[in-house]
Amino acid sequence: MEIKKGIAVSPGIAIAKALIIDSEDYRIPQRNISPSQRMTEVQRVRNAFKDAIEDLTKLGESLDESKGSSKISDIFAVHLRYLHDRSLRKQITDMVHSESVTAEYAVSTTLRDIALHFAKVKDAYISERAADIYDIERRLLKQLLGKKREDIDHLTEEVAIVARELSPTQTASFNKKFVKGIATDAGGRTSHTAIVARSLGIPAVVALEDFTENLRGGDTVIIDGNRGIVIVDPDEATIQQYKEYSLEFVELEHKLDAIREKPAVTRDGVRMTLLGNIEFPDEAELVLQKGGEGIGLYRTEFLYLNRETEPTEEEHYQAYAETVSVFKDRPVIIRTVDLGADKYTQSKRFAREPNPFLGLRSIRFCLQNLMMFKTQLRAILRASVLGKVKIMFPLITNIQELMQSKMIFRDVMEDLDEESIPYNRDIEIGIMIETPSAALTASVLARDVDFFSIGTNDLTQYTLAVDRGNELVSTLYSSADPAVLRLIRTVIQDANKAQIDISVCGEMASEPEYIMLLLGMGIRTISLAPPMMPEIKQIVRSVSIEDCNNVVRKILGMNSERQISNYLRNATRKILPAVF
Repeated sequence: MEIKKGIAVSPGIAIAKALIIDSEDYRIPQRNISPSQRMTEVQRVRNAFKDAIEDLTKLGESLDESKGSSKISDIFAVHLRYLHDRSLRKQITDMVHSESVTAEYAVSTTLRDIALHFAKVKDAYISERAADIYDIERRLLKQLLGKKREDIDHLTEEVAIVARELSPTQTASFNKKFVKGIATDAGGRTSHTAIVARSLGIPAVVALEDFTENLRGGDTVIIDGNRGIVIVDPDEATIQQYKEYSLEFVELEHKLDAIREKPAVTRDGVRMTLLGNIEFPDEAELVLQKGGEGIGLYRTEFLYLNRETEPTEEEHYQAYAETVSVFKDRPVIIRTVDLGADKYTQSKRFAREPNPFLGLRSIRFCLQNLMMFKTQLRAILRASVLGKVKIMFPLITNIQELMQSKMIFRDVMEDLDEESIPYNRDIEIGIMIETPSAALTASVLARDVDFFSIGTNDLTQYTLAVDRGNELVSTLYSSADPAVLRLIRTVIQDANKAQIDISVCGEMASEPEYIMLLLGMGIRTISLAPPMMPEIKQIVRSVSIEDCNNVVRKILGMNSERQISNYLRNATRKILPAVF
């Protein structure tokens, strides 16, 4: 039994067989074969080496004399030497014979053992060869798997998905009926993959570093999304303990669901509005089931993912209309598309950038792709007559971007007027405050919008200069950092002075330990992952505003993130100990 510690990003317990998938969404085949199949698998190994050599040779010959091609040729030469190495091939085929495993499993296990050995060597040149070995592994697996890969869309048994990293698109495509848990080497608490897992209600642990390198597909794993622990090959006593723990967690969830119809009101009568964050129209019902009062963040970029072509105006409209119909006169805030960074379309329209989170993403991309932007704006405006629809622009960093966005919005309104298409002329326009520049100029931005929504995920990332999806620096990422909290407080004060609505829609709103702090800072509307609503509502109903004000006064005197985090967790643990 082995225990790995990572970062808990989605609560719950999962006990299932590990399914290791590669970057292209396919499972690595089962490793066991019958003795009669050994020679067939050995021949497949030989064919894979032969085909990989041919492909790599052709690729090398196709290189032109452009700058840098000689370096690429050198890399190819190294890879070819490995592929021609008979001892390497024999090591793999011996494993097929001795352990009765598939060619794929023998290739993957053998090469990963070699890569791990290289990585541990102190000599920099040798340790860097580990990357070459992993590349050769991928090349051989590509030859072996080919069209025989089994798409995870066709799962027939419960599994725990294990991967080096997952894109938001991959995570969003998982079938909850079969995918019981998620564990990844990379990622952080507010990476988009973590956000999607939390929205789907799938227990998840990320930032496990080298977890996939030491795990075998089919191993039993326990994923503890509450404590951030993954247990490999647990003994029967541990499995039984976690089954009991899981039942207790489910009982707590059912108990909290009982307050669904009750308002989120503090003991002294102050109301907090709980809205839901969603990616897909069919999640709207879940928001209602968990006691939500509307949609505070509809992430529309998921309409673009998992498809080869852009959604049409009608497809946009139908998705929005379906969501609005669930809530009728309750608010539905539709955020315009936030593509780029770690969210790309299937057609790879976006050129890969050296630093994508600081590049062409979100509103910046929309302002450079007006036809796509206008198509979405038309659909939102058409849907605005169906209910209480609001529109929100993401990643606004300055007044110029806001003015450009509003100008295009007005152009679309004029187009609809000319076509006599009805829409709500008084639709409210808001922006997300996600960067220090927006937070520090909030008083200026507030003059031209109806509401603010603080996106604490990106605000934390950009304030602290920490990539929220990078496990190597994940410990530095915290919304409890004094710098982040000061910016949030500034935005709240500027919104109140301008008398415009303000909410928090980042993952900070889904984390129980921050609720008293947000209430004490003056936040009265939050938008969060639907599965977290009952817990958050229970906390709101268990405190008074005076309690929350005391929390704010306490942390204002603290200058360390760790001190603030510990204080907030301890304060919340007294109210709802089962959450921790």
